[in-house]
Amino acid sequence: MAGKTTSLLMLLLLSFASTLLIGHSTSQSDRKAYIVYMGNKRDEVSTSSLYTSMLQDVIGSHIGPESLLYSYKRSFHGFAVELTEQEAQKMAGMDGVVSVFPNQKKELHTTRSWDFLGLPKQVNRPTTKSDVIIGVFDTGIWPESDSFNDKGFGPPPSKWKGKCQAPTNFTCNNKIIGAKYYRSDRDFQKEDFRSPRDSEGHGTHVASIAAGNLVSKASVKGIGLGTARGGLPSARIAVYKVCWYLGCDDVDILAAFDDAIADGVDIISISIGGSSDNYFMDTIAIGAFHGMRNGILTSSSAGNRGPYLATLSSFAPWSLSVAASTMDRKFYTKVRLGNNKIFEGISINTFDLKNETYPIIYGGDAPNKTEEYDSSLSRYCYEDSLDKNLVKGKIVLCDVENYGVGQLLAGAVGTVMQGRRPSSGAFAFPLPAAYLSLEDGGDIYLYIDSTRSPTATILKTDDRKDPFAPYIAEFSSRGPNPASNQALSYNIISGTSMSCPHGSGAAAYIKSFHPTWSPAAIKSALMTTAVPMNPEESSGAEFAYGAGNINPHRGANPGLIYDIDALDYIAFLCGQGYSTKLLQAITGDTSSCPKGTNRKVFDLNYPSFALSPPSSNSISHVFNRTITNVGTSTSTYKAIVSTPPGLSIKVNPSVLSFTSLKQKLSFSLMIKGTIDRQIVSASLIWDDGTFQVRSPIIVVYEAF
Repeated sequence: MAGKTTSLLMLLLLSFASTLLIGHSTSQSDRKAYIVYMGNKRDEVSTSSLYTSMLQDVIGSHIGPESLLYSYKRSFHGFAVELTEQEAQKMAGMDGVVSVFPNQKKELHTTRSWDFLGLPKQVNRPTTKSDVIIGVFDTGIWPESDSFNDKGFGPPPSKWKGKCQAPTNFTCNNKIIGAKYYRSDRDFQKEDFRSPRDSEGHGTHVASIAAGNLVSKASVKGIGLGTARGGLPSARIAVYKVCWYLGCDDVDILAAFDDAIADGVDIISISIGGSSDNYFMDTIAIGAFHGMRNGILTSSSAGNRGPYLATLSSFAPWSLSVAASTMDRKFYTKVRLGNNKIFEGISINTFDLKNETYPIIYGGDAPNKTEEYDSSLSRYCYEDSLDKNLVKGKIVLCDVENYGVGQLLAGAVGTVMQGRRPSSGAFAFPLPAAYLSLEDGGDIYLYIDSTRSPTATILKTDDRKDPFAPYIAEFSSRGPNPASNQALSYNIISGTSMSCPHGSGAAAYIKSFHPTWSPAAIKSALMTTAVPMNPEESSGAEFAYGAGNINPHRGANPGLIYDIDALDYIAFLCGQGYSTKLLQAITGDTSSCPKGTNRKVFDLNYPSFALSPPSSNSISHVFNRTITNVGTSTSTYKAIVSTPPGLSIKVNPSVLSFTSLKQKLSFSLMIKGTIDRQIVSASLIWDDGTFQVRSPIIVVYEAF
């Protein structure tokens, strides 16, 4: 029950099993890469000999340090090596080892967005803003982009200890002040650049969202015309390329964290996700924990596995987990049939067919029989499933959204795909394309089936205002925690990968005003100043949108903050069931778990309140919090509570009077009553007439 309630407390957490390794013995030759995590940084001189000694004890005396894939020693302690499951199990039982887990591949998860989030180009910015360094973990970067020109930038700040791992085809500058790439298995594909250069575009896009320069008249071939910029255009960028054509390996991600923390970054942006049911068997949670201990906030993407509950891939309370919400601009693409009927779909279609019509064919009527495909597969337009003789020069109707590669290779001039849901995202394709609803797709199929020579054309994409924004995108992962092929200078992409750098840029913006604030203080400022969202528009309520839509401008001056230090997280982990011995290995100090730490599961000083009672008819719990005054020196805040029917929520004291800046005052929040739905939402606002500091409250019964 503690794990469950804890996950609800964060709205972004995960209950977990305490077992460090589960596996079965395999043959000695069946080795794969494992990460041996040993906690906080130790004496660097002794690490190499220690790792070698451990390997020799487990594998044999013939093993030397050259067997290590990585030695993590700049910011924390551990190594990566190839082991059998039996050897890994033996390694997990050795003194000083926190966890041993197999290397896995993780997956990768604008011109208008920052204005929509309340951060216009003309917003006030501090003179120290160019000292903020954002470390971007992704597919690399394209340094020649105007978004990363270093005109007007001076030398890197003195705190920067990183370097530029630059071969002949890559150059750093005073904007991109560092760049490294990581590939432990050296498994490069023909699509990969063996350098920090980005061959995919994802990392370049992410970096430009977080910290790209102002670039006027940016568009995707006229679509979305405006000024492209990042959240903090004057921030420096440090690139850590950990993702390749075949994915992102855990061993590489952890090596990048080891470097980035020691290099001196301020914010880490990682639009990568996976899954784990244990904080210290997850490389992002491990790296973010050690980043937190060094004053670095990690912003990570929530994941793209929505709309189901408990699908988060980022959940640790010491990191910022960012969901994907919509903005007030949508992209529509029209399909006009030969009978002049028009259907409206979505996509980013930059191709102009100039209103010329082409024959249209249903993919199910064009199977590639030479390769033994039938209509049951060709209807989906998979690669090689379509008959080129039947498809060439035509528009193809397909029964699913795909990348458009199968249609393009078969010679199609365009494609119409059906299956769109109301909140589906818009994407670019390598040929004219539109993604329609099943109903509209069905009407187009009937037209094809009933017409002797059916024709159609696909119009260029148009954008218009979305009056219902913001709401959470359907693909965005929810809590509670379970523990283009075109060469374009700019692109339009949907996904929590692109939401994450918005969180990173917003955090960097706040950091530029408050360079000494802790990661928790920055996170609190973003959460308590977020714009509340409508649960009727986003399935899952707070489990979908958390505290709300971020407002960086307000976040720079939040009035009050809920701060958390490393010791608070240790107490929280004690409440989660971690032992003193394990925590001492993680922290490298004498941290211990005092008696009665179970309440710390609820009392981590988090800027939200969540409860999962054992019964919907018997709810009673008290939360304890402490807030710090960062607004005006003399101020009086009154508690304003929104309470749903059936619940009683009381705050004691209900008035807090501050007499100085940085003063801390504590309060308790008691919830009692019953609920008649699975999820019930409420809120607490501390209001002094100038600042409104809002925290979401959620009570959920049988969430999973």
